[in-house]
Amino acid sequence: MSSPSASAGLGLLSAASWGGSDFIGGLGSRRASPLLITASGQAVSLLLLAAICFAIHAALPGTHALLLTAVAGFEAALALALFYRALAMGAMGLTAALTGLTTALAPVAFSILHYGLPAPVTMAGLAAGCIAIWLITHQQAQGGKAAPAAALLMGTLAGFGFGAQLILFKLAEPAGAGGLGGAGILTIMTVARAAGVTALLMVLVATRTRARAQSFWAAGIVSGLMDTAGNLFYLAAARFGRLDAAAVICSLYPAGTILLSALVLRERPTRRQMAGMALALGAVALLSL
Repeated sequence: MSSPSASAGLGLLSAASWGGSDFIGGLGSRRASPLLITASGQAVSLLLLAAICFAIHAALPGTHALLLTAVAGFEAALALALFYRALAMGAMGLTAALTGLTTALAPVAFSILHYGLPAPVTMAGLAAGCIAIWLITHQQAQGGKAAPAAALLMGTLAGFGFGAQLILFKLAEPAGAGGLGGAGILTIMTVARAAGVTALLMVLVATRTRARAQSFWAAGIVSGLMDTAGNLFYLAAARFGRLDAAAVICSLYPAGTILLSALVLRERPTRRQMAGMALALGAVALLSL
C-alpha cells in the first residue's frame, strides 16, 4: 500500500531518532571511545530485538532477504567505523556534509534507475531535500585549514555505505508484506544488528581498542536503542513510499542533533543551518504529496 504522507511521517520519526542517537553518542564520545559506544549500543539492541522475536515467534526471512540484510548490517557498521575515523582527521563539518549528502544520493540514484523518474513534485522535493541536507550539515573548516583529502574520501565512502544499507533494506523486505509488517521488520533488523555487532567486534579487535572505563555503557545503550528505532521507522517508511523519498527525509537526521545541541548545550545553529531546516520542511511537504 502506497501512502506518501505516511512515509513522510515515518521518515521524520526516523530522522528524529537518528538525530537523537548521534547527539547522545556524541556526548558519550567525549569520555569514551566512539567504537565502544557504538558496539555496546548495537549489542544491547541486538539482545532486545532477539528477545522480542523469540517472544512473538517471528519467522526468519527467506534466504535471499536474510543474505541482503546481513550484508547491509555488516557493511553499514564498517561504514560507521570509517566515518568516525574520517571525523577524527579534521574538517568535521565538511566531512559530515559529504557523508549526509551521499547517504541520500545513493538511494535516490538507485530508485530512479530501478523505478524510473518520480512525479515533478517529488523531484522538486528530492532536490530541496538534498540541498537542505547540505545546508544543515555543512560548516567551514575551523581556522581556514584545508580539509584532508583522505578524510573527505573516507566520509564520502561512509556515506555510500550508509546509503547502500538503505537500498539493501528495501530490497530485503518480505514479499507481500503490507503496512508495517511488524514481525518482518523486526527479524530484518535483528539479522542486521547481528551482522553489525560482528563487524564492530572485528574492528575493535583489529584496532586493539580497550575499555578503560565503564562510562560508555549508558551512552551506548541509549544511542543504540534510538538508532535501532530509527532503522525500524525507516524500514516502515520505505514500505509506504518510494525509496528515494524515504531516504532523503530520513537523511535529514542532523537537524535533530543540531536542535538538541541548541536546547541542551546552548549551541546556537548558524544561519545556514536554520535556512537548511526551513528548506527541509518544504522538502518534506513536497515529498508527502
